[in-house]
Amino acid sequence: MTATIPPATAGRAPAARTARRRPARWRRTALPYLLLAPALLTFAVFKAYPVVDSLLLSFTTAPGGPGQGDGLANYRRLLDDPLFWTALRNTGEMLVVQVPLMLGLALLAALGLNTALVRWRTVWRLGVFMPAVTGLVATGVMFSFLLRTRDGAVNHLLEAVGLPAVDWLGQPFWARMSVVLVLTWHYTGYNAVIYLAGLQSVPRELYEAAMVDGAGPLRRFTAVTVPALRPVLLFTVVLSTIGTLQLFDEPYVLTGGGPDNATLTVSMYLYQNGFRYFDFGYASAIAYALTLLVSVLGAAQMRLMGERDR
Repeated sequence: MTATIPPATAGRAPAARTARRRPARWRRTALPYLLLAPALLTFAVFKAYPVVDSLLLSFTTAPGGPGQGDGLANYRRLLDDPLFWTALRNTGEMLVVQVPLMLGLALLAALGLNTALVRWRTVWRLGVFMPAVTGLVATGVMFSFLLRTRDGAVNHLLEAVGLPAVDWLGQPFWARMSVVLVLTWHYTGYNAVIYLAGLQSVPRELYEAAMVDGAGPLRRFTAVTVPALRPVLLFTVVLSTIGTLQLFDEPYVLTGGGPDNATLTVSMYLYQNGFRYFDFGYASAIAYALTLLVSVLGAAQMRLMGERDR
């Protein structure tokens, strides 16, 4: 005879197996969140909280002491602060000169490094990229010695070829050009490597088809290379614009914002108000004004170049 299991006993075994499965399933579900918890906690404490707190701080006044709520007073002060507008103009002038110059040289360097006519291309690529790995403070200190008026290596070179010495760090115009020179030297190789990666991803068939159609080197560059590199160009333009608007290290080390505030940038002015005058509310307002400017320019560049891409 075959024994039969009572209905109550038959239903109890699956229920027990389900109960045993639940803890294991809960552990599998909770494990990813437990693994992410340290990173999320670190982000909340060191990123999210300072951002929110600085936003609240921008609506308070009382330098060097506990803040008192005063609405938009710090933002109204920005509009009437001539030194803020001077810093913004200096930053804008260096941006307009430096970003096109740097990206143009980077593109030329990438085109040269991508050609088969250059020997030891690996060595040249390494040499072009080397300035990018140099520390910003070390770069500023190095150029402060090179650009000295009396005993700087750059002026010695100019005098050797019959040109007059230049007061690089003592005249407002040349001080701004010195900052542009340092930025161009430091970041050209970085962008050249990005362009080089983009050039190597362009299919050779496109160039061959253009050559069959009779396109010369310039025509191939404008009709094949530039359209293929448009996403890369957009990336470097936006990234370079954001970086230049946040410019701090190079002018701080090289010129200290002088002479006569000629190289004072928005980030340096923010630093001065926050850590020299301890006006943290006003410094926070400057930070959010800069954030708004970066966001607007970045969105405008992406919209403009994105429309051209379509």
